[in-house]
Amino acid sequence: MAGETGRLTTGKIIFTLFYLLSFPTLLLFLSGNWGWLEGWIFSLWLIVLCFVTIFYLYRNDPALLAERYKKPGFGNQKGWDKYLVYGLLFGFLFWIVIMPLDAERFGWTTFFPGWLKVLGATGLVVSFIFFYRSFADNTFVSPLVRIQTERQQQVVSNGVYGFVRHPMYLGGILMFIGAPLLLGSFYGVLAGVALSFLLVARIIGEENMLVRELEGYAHYQEKVKYRLIPFIW
Repeated sequence: MAGETGRLTTGKIIFTLFYLLSFPTLLLFLSGNWGWLEGWIFSLWLIVLCFVTIFYLYRNDPALLAERYKKPGFGNQKGWDKYLVYGLLFGFLFWIVIMPLDAERFGWTTFFPGWLKVLGATGLVVSFIFFYRSFADNTFVSPLVRIQTERQQQVVSNGVYGFVRHPMYLGGILMFIGAPLLLGSFYGVLAGVALSFLLVARIIGEENMLVRELEGYAHYQEKVKYRLIPFIW
């Protein structure tokens, strides 16, 4: 496991590399077309995002890197969040599988205009920014809904957290919708919308916890009005 310093062991590094490369490999394999341009674009986007983020945390925020390796059920994670985490994991796997089957192997989506693919690519660029900045701006951005009392968690309101209260979830939604748009998969968009609703449900539960248990969060809500989308919600 990653230690409290966040310095990864050789075994953890090998596992991380295998884990990160498995999803792009699965995507291209299921497509039946190893020359699928859109599939390669998304795969490279995903690999670069993950490696850049991990390298940044390894060098600059090892405590957060260690936190990111925490498994569901660790510490004081909320019980309901364990089910949501597993729902998101299985939903993500279904999303990865359905997109290449739909867009390339079986062609269930028979027509997909080019401008939507460009829109999807643009969404992924913005998603990358929100993901990266969320990790860079907030050392407490845990994969689990819990208060990190052992790290003396505090409210973070700088950077992208001064834009919306949950920028990482915004990045996730842009990915869930942007990728299937780029790949040309209508069923992938539907799966992405379903995953987005799971994130919305998680935001509601997480904010209820933060208001009750994290000092200063209610004031932060007054300062930054919108959870996810400015002027909407």
